[in-house]
Amino acid sequence: MSEPTRNVALLIDADNAQPSAIDPVLTVLAELGTVNVRRAYGNWSKPGLGGWREKLVSFGIEPQQQFDLTKGKNATDMKMTIDAMDLMFRGRIDAFGIMSSDSDFMPLAMRLRQEGLPVYGFGTSRAPEAFRNACSRFIDVAALLAEPQVEQPTPPPAAAAPAAPAELEPEPHPLGDALPPPIKAKLAPGKDPELLKLLFDAYDSVKKDAKGYANLSAMGQLAGNRSSFDARNYGFKRLSDLIEAVDQFRVERRENGLWVKRVR
Repeated sequence: MSEPTRNVALLIDADNAQPSAIDPVLTVLAELGTVNVRRAYGNWSKPGLGGWREKLVSFGIEPQQQFDLTKGKNATDMKMTIDAMDLMFRGRIDAFGIMSSDSDFMPLAMRLRQEGLPVYGFGTSRAPEAFRNACSRFIDVAALLAEPQVEQPTPPPAAAAPAAPAELEPEPHPLGDALPPPIKAKLAPGKDPELLKLLFDAYDSVKKDAKGYANLSAMGQLAGNRSSFDARNYGFKRLSDLIEAVDQFRVERRENGLWVKRVR
């Protein structure tokens, strides 16, 4: 008899979330379980939330209306927090996704984690570090939206034709002007000092075999203590794909998993 899948709740701060990211966000949360609770919070009379209306229908998201009762104050955050606590105390939710870049949700994420519930945060690279670290994982939605970097074979010199300069210009990103500064998915993993330090520290901290190889799963658990770390933030779906792209490690596949050794 198969085990029941975990029940996941996704709560969306529509004022501080990109509607174009909802599809990849749901894909990530599907790894935790089934996203049965899907709610988006906002004042739907605002023209600025128009981009969310189509997504609500397409992805079966329940809109939660919250009027701006006082000018300059946003009551949406409070409503979203109350609903999260209600869901937690009912005991039927096994994991939470919070789609926002607002630091006001830091106490909520911390409280949910204190109950042993994983919390996945989804926002931009401008999200405050306090909120990032309060989540079990925080994933940059721009990295989810970025297309995979596929290496194209180099054509023979005779077949190569000069391309017009205009054709070399990248198309506008779907986030337009809202796109945050360049994300880590655009950097070569072996050239990112912060990433390398994280991987080196994890490698140094885990047990190694006689040949100096460490189990990648054990490294991943240590690296996962930093909520800002996720392979998707660097343009890779899995940690195994990321580590294979780092020249400083040698990878060895075994029956009991992937093992890595630092070579420089």
